[in-house]
Amino acid sequence: MIDLALSVLFSSLIFVIFKLYKRYQINTIHAIIINYITACLVGILFYEGQTSIDDIPYKSWFIGSLCLGVLFILVFNLMARTSQQLGVSVASVATKMSLVIPVILGVWLYNESLGIIKIFGILLALTAVYFSSVKKSNLEVRSNNWYLPLFVFLGSGIIDGSIKYLEEYHVGQNEFSIFTSSVFATAALTGVLFITVRNFKTQVRWKIRDLLGGIALGVPNFFSIYFLLRALQSPQLNSASVFTINNVAIVMLSTLFGIVLFRENLSPKNWIGIAMAVISIVLVIIF
Repeated sequence: MIDLALSVLFSSLIFVIFKLYKRYQINTIHAIIINYITACLVGILFYEGQTSIDDIPYKSWFIGSLCLGVLFILVFNLMARTSQQLGVSVASVATKMSLVIPVILGVWLYNESLGIIKIFGILLALTAVYFSSVKKSNLEVRSNNWYLPLFVFLGSGIIDGSIKYLEEYHVGQNEFSIFTSSVFATAALTGVLFITVRNFKTQVRWKIRDLLGGIALGVPNFFSIYFLLRALQSPQLNSASVFTINNVAIVMLSTLFGIVLFRENLSPKNWIGIAMAVISIVLVIIF
């Protein structure tokens, strides 16, 4: 449970940092690339195994790490744009509602059993995500940005499902750090390639604030994935329970951060959602 709590904490900080990007006029794509380089380096520092860089391409999880790396930077950029254009709550809801994808995969691929009460807890969690996060003013989705939350939903769900699949069949517990570093390294290279092609005829200007913003994001980003992988190893909770608790708790904590740091106001509907979230977590853990 400690691993799961730490994953929730670091994941919630990501939404806060995205919100601050707009305030400090940080170039999102530049900061995201620096974030992945930072996360990769943190993973290498934490790795205590014997695997060398030359051995990594021969690992069974290597191709999966490449695909995840590309997905990471695409979805992260979409999350940032959603937070900035539609609000933190919309990005949070779109991301966390995606828990239905790994939950369905857990039942289908890993034969995980879900009792009636646990199913009710998961459905209550989905309702809680909506009520605790959404504010009416943040849901004015215009014709030119309606796709953002949809793609965040699909991308986040695919990422979570892929992480569980690789953890289940390919990544050993002693390889979590190096696997995560490989994912982030791929994401960083993809980002560099993207801005190189996009700005082929113009000079790319990197600013100090973009560098600092990327470093600030990279540290919690690494640990959010690292501790999630560790939480998925828990013998007490199956993956459906882990993803449900993780996603709902992130919404709760990011909502509290919004109140404290950005003076966001909660409506009665939001408080009802938070109460639902607490009940759903209890049901999923106990049953």
